[in-house]
Amino acid sequence: MRKIRVGLTRHQLREVAFQTIFSMMYQEDAAIIDSISYTLSLMDEKFELEEEDLVIPTYLEVVVTGIMEKQTILDSIIEKHLKGWKINRLAKADLIILRLAIFEMLYLKDVPNKVSLNEALELAKTYSDEESKRFINGVLSSVLNDIENQNN
Repeated sequence: MRKIRVGLTRHQLREVAFQTIFSMMYQEDAAIIDSISYTLSLMDEKFELEEEDLVIPTYLEVVVTGIMEKQTILDSIIEKHLKGWKINRLAKADLIILRLAIFEMLYLKDVPNKVSLNEALELAKTYSDEESKRFINGVLSSVLNDIENQNN
């Protein structure tokens, strides 16, 4: 059977990553590739294929797998930059957005850090409210400042 390539922009792939990770928070035993395939099928019926017939973009697989594997590290970085908050009090959407942006900043060298921050704010516009967007901006700006200081 013919393989179907997923032709989405990087921003759309971030949205799929966000939605996949969000769903996996409630289905902890779900396989990553199955979860990605399911999320893609919800976006567009042309992606309703058997897993082996769908070519999942490398970026999407790397991001979702990486965030799930490095969740403890990402959460410790987030906690370090929270002022007056505990990580367990964060909205799930905000936590996922923070994890996604910080993962990109630390592990994806082909994505400029400021792009990761701006994309996180775009996700916050869609999945959070204005107050959360400002909060996410503050946390990520602090993380970015630390990263830049370590690189100098």
